[in-house]
Order: sequence, then C-alpha cells, then structure tokens
Amino acid sequence: MNLRDLFVDFPFSHPADLPAAEIKGIAIDSRVVKPGDLFVAMRGRDLDGHKYIQNAIANGASAVVGDRELNGFSVPYIQLEEARHALTWLAAAFHGFPARKLTVIGVTGTDGKTTTSNLIYKVLVEAGLKAGMISTVNAVIGDEVLDTGFHVTTPDAHDVQRYLARMVEAGLTHVVLETTSHGWSQHRVDACEFDIAVVTNITHEHMDEHGGYENYRAAKARLFSSLEWTRTKPQGNPRLAVLNFDDKKSFDFLNEFVKTNKVNYGLGEGADVLGMNVTYSPSGIEFTATSKDFRIVTSSKLVGAYNVSNCLGALTATIYGLGIDPQVAARGIAALEGIAGRMERIDMGQNFTAIVDFAHTPNALKVSLEAGRTMTNKRVIAVFGSAGLRDKEKRRMMAETAAELADLTVLTAEDPRIESLDGILDEMAAGMRSKGGREGETFWRVPDRGEAIKFALRLAQEGDIVLSCGKGHEQSMCFGKTEYLWDDRTAMRAALAEFLGMEGPPMPYLPSQDKKEEEWLKG
Repeated sequence: MNLRDLFVDFPFSHPADLPAAEIKGIAIDSRVVKPGDLFVAMRGRDLDGHKYIQNAIANGASAVVGDRELNGFSVPYIQLEEARHALTWLAAAFHGFPARKLTVIGVTGTDGKTTTSNLIYKVLVEAGLKAGMISTVNAVIGDEVLDTGFHVTTPDAHDVQRYLARMVEAGLTHVVLETTSHGWSQHRVDACEFDIAVVTNITHEHMDEHGGYENYRAAKARLFSSLEWTRTKPQGNPRLAVLNFDDKKSFDFLNEFVKTNKVNYGLGEGADVLGMNVTYSPSGIEFTATSKDFRIVTSSKLVGAYNVSNCLGALTATIYGLGIDPQVAARGIAALEGIAGRMERIDMGQNFTAIVDFAHTPNALKVSLEAGRTMTNKRVIAVFGSAGLRDKEKRRMMAETAAELADLTVLTAEDPRIESLDGILDEMAAGMRSKGGREGETFWRVPDRGEAIKFALRLAQEGDIVLSCGKGHEQSMCFGKTEYLWDDRTAMRAALAEFLGMEGPPMPYLPSQDKKEEEWLKG
C-alpha cells in the first residue's frame, strides 16, 4: 500500500504533501521492523519510540510516523499530533477498515469481561453465525486459536486490526471484542466501529493509571460514545448499549451518558432483563431470565452470583442487539464449559476442592470468595497477592475483603516487579489485621507463590475450598524487570501432586524460591 493511501480516510490533521512510499506492514517495535514497514514511534510509560527510529530504519522501515519535531532521516518522517492515537486509524486503513465489514460487539468492565465475551461468542456460534473473538486470553478466528500474550490487556491497535482483517478473510461476519480501560485510554480500539457495547461493572481498579474512579469510568465510557461515530454498515448496526442495572455507580452515570439505544439487565427489581429464581450448586447455576418480550430458564456450568450477571449481559446483548431467539441464546449460554483460569477446578483426586481464578481486584476477590461459599458448607481458604507498581490501595482493600469473607488466607507474591515483596505483604497484612485477622491463626505470609499454594493445601480439610486468586490464565510473573514463566494451574497441579504423593508436573521456578529479593530488585 502507498503511504498516501493510509491517510485517505484519516480523521486528524496531517501534512498535505505526503511522500509516495510503499508500505508493506506496520510496526511499533523497532526490533521487529521488516523491510517496507511503517514504523510508528510512540511515547510510553518507560520508553520513547522516537529514540529507536534509526534502529527501525536500519531494519528496513520505509517511512516513520511520530509526534516529535524531528528531521534528518533517510526515509520520510511524518509528524502528527499524537502518534498513538493515529496508529489505530493507520492500521485500520492498511487492512481496509475490516470492522466496517463485521458486526462488532464490544465488552468492557472491571471484572467479568472475558467471561461475558466468551458467553456472547458461544451464543453467536449456537445461532449459526460465523463469529470470532478477541479477548485478553486469546483470539479465535474460525478453528484457529491465537494466544494474545503473557501479561495482556487489549492487544495493540495494529494487532487488533490484523486480527479483524483475518476474520474478514476467513468469511466471518461477527466478532466479540473485549476492551479494557487501557485499550480505550490509549486509543487501541478507536477504529473498531462498534455496533453493540456491553458493560459488566466498573469498580475499583487501575486508579494508579487513570488517577481516580471518574477518569477510569470515563475511559470505559468511550466504548459507548464510539457507537455514535460507527459508520452505517450494509448489514446494519443497532448502536445498542447494554448496561448493568445492579452496578449503580456505573449505571446511573452511563444511563445518562449514553446517547444511543440502550437496554439494561440485572438481578434487581426494575431491570429490563431480570434474573429470577436463581439456584446455585457446585456444578453451576440456574435462573430464569425474564423481560417484557420473553421468559426463559437458563443454566450454566459457571458458578456464583456474578456469573448470573455475566449470563444476563450476554443474553441481553444477543437477543436485543442481534435478534437471536431467546431459546437459542439460552442454549449458547449452557454450551460454555468454562474459561481458562476463571474459577477453574484442578482435581487430582483430593478430598477438597482446588480452584484457580483470575480475581485480582477487590470486587473480583469478593465475588470469587462469595462463589466459593455457594460451593461448600466447609471452609474457604484464599491464596493471593497484589501487584507491584500498581494501585497500592488495592492491597489493603483485598486483604480486608479476605479477612471478612475467607476463613483462612495465605498472602503471597503477584508480580512484585521492582517493589519490595516484603513491603507489599506488610501492607496487606495491615489490611488483614484491621478487619480482625490474626497472623499465624487466620492468615499467613508466604512470599514464594509455589510454597504459598503448598501451604494452603496443607491447611485444607475434607470438603474445604482452596482458591488461588490473581493469576488465572496468565503465563508469567514479573520479578524485578524479568518475566518468569508461571502458570497458576501448573503450580496447583505440582503442589497437589506433592501433597498426594503422586506424579505431577514440576513447580515452576520463581526467584522468590531463592529468597534473595535484593537480586531481583536490581534486575
């Protein structure tokens, strides 16, 4: 593609006299630039891509886009007002604006995004639609499943557009796209032309990144304002907002904010789509979804009240947004077996329940522990940590939640990064004590996560539930500035194998096993 063609439908100001350079791809990392690529230099939290422009040119970049006033390069340099914002539109143009050829359902929220995205995807498939999905776990394109990374949020803009283009090429007609506050604040999904927008909830998270709840909420609200700028599509676009009636803090704001069609769901009286007659069991949930237009009994293999809410969101989006028959939608909900790292049971024959969950926010930990309560009348044992270089207030809040809802708690590592792990655990222990926790009796500190899981298993008695929270599906953990391969599910299996005296996988390595914190802090 010619460089000029990337700017034909560009929504921002740009130089009028663009050079005629051939563009074969788009890259944002100078190390992966291939001959003919357009290199987009962006400023981030720790790095400035403008410093690596010469590296990109050495690797074959045929042109460069940036937002600093620079010159003297051997290839064309185009200065724009904001390179990061421009990237999403340049990538969309390079791939022929694939979202305009798809019906795009966006899902956002603090907790439950991945589950709700998967539920919607299953409903689409059950309805016979050719659907794909992009989530923080993977991208599903027909029969192909692509891992989206180790520590992931919404993929970068050029990757999102590449996935969408592949879906169009594969003949898909619908896509479910999980979107995060980071994705919206960094404009990664601005050119995705959303037709339906779904919110799960907006609770305490990423306060360090956004500077407060209002800014965080505003970032997520961009999904709903984007419905207004979606172009009319040949297949139609409903421009429907799907809101959580029960999450009052977000609902009251979004209900006033949304300017397009809207419908809500919830367990509270007055919801447009209401969940009633809910029953819980260790094997799943069952409820009746009712509205002025339908009444259906729905079952799911997922557990906990929060998953009733996720199911209602998926039903509402597909029935009212896409006109899918309610009975078909209910079958799609029931078809989801589970999601990697979301209340995932690890069973190796032990006489208690071991679960790995992604709960890494105060609200997610709360609902996971509450879900555990619905699965047993015995004790709930929680294992979790809180990340370094992230919202510090979460440490106290999550510890307080565990002190109130778990019987026993083991505090441990979760991506300490360059912070002191002992210091993080000190803050969490203070939160436990503030709610009556007694160290050595109701809670313990075990810095190494593998040892913490083993310790929790030794505490477990018949019928108890051991919940290892915070990592879920993720495939690495960060100590210092290094990502170490880590999978909580593998760690749980390794710990159970040792506990039961049977063959199993080895415990993944973390530097905390060596108890030399000063070494990983130095990087």
